[in-house]
Amino acid sequence: MVIQRQQPSLQQPGLLVMDMDSTVIQIECIDEIAKLAGVGEKVSAVTEQAMRGELDFKASLIARVECLKGVEEAKLETIKNSIPLMPGLTTLVDTLKAKGWKIVLASGGFTYYADYLQQRLGFDAVKANVLASENAQLNGKVTGEIVDAQAKAFAVTDFAEQWQIPPAQTVAMGDGANDLLMMKAAALGVAFHAKPIVEQQADAAIRFGGLQTLLYFFSA
Repeated sequence: MVIQRQQPSLQQPGLLVMDMDSTVIQIECIDEIAKLAGVGEKVSAVTEQAMRGELDFKASLIARVECLKGVEEAKLETIKNSIPLMPGLTTLVDTLKAKGWKIVLASGGFTYYADYLQQRLGFDAVKANVLASENAQLNGKVTGEIVDAQAKAFAVTDFAEQWQIPPAQTVAMGDGANDLLMMKAAALGVAFHAKPIVEQQADAAIRFGGLQTLLYFFSA
């Protein structure tokens, strides 16, 4: 059961901003890369703490990416070719696109995978981190500004303004503490199979079912 004071309309253009890892896809890409580097358990533990809001995301990302130094870029392709999409994703995307909605991927993950998903699924924009490399190997650093919680929140307001979408027609969805600010920036913030801290602060929570369940939160 979800009690909503207002609902975005499916019959009017709108904006959906979604997290990538464990929301759009069923894995945490940084954890999968870490497994290839032989530091899977170490990095996964830090990821879990950051998702629960126990660690600063930006600091935790820098620390985790440092652990990936020396991983061959070619190995990233192995993960990309077997990324498991979250159930219901294509139904959700196809339905919203048919109704004139814009869909943005805002991720604390990496452009290597976000850009691929954009091309595959037709997202309108992507905001993610860039893994730096030298001599075809990851050098343990992120290039440019880190996409953290604040950057995700800006994605909601900036893209809504860019595409002239009314604030009432904005939706944000994610599963970790890093998604809370963007969920607050949107008219409707939805927790998807999320950590307890996220479910507690979200406007609505999807605990069972796939991503297509989000469509129940729209007025027809």
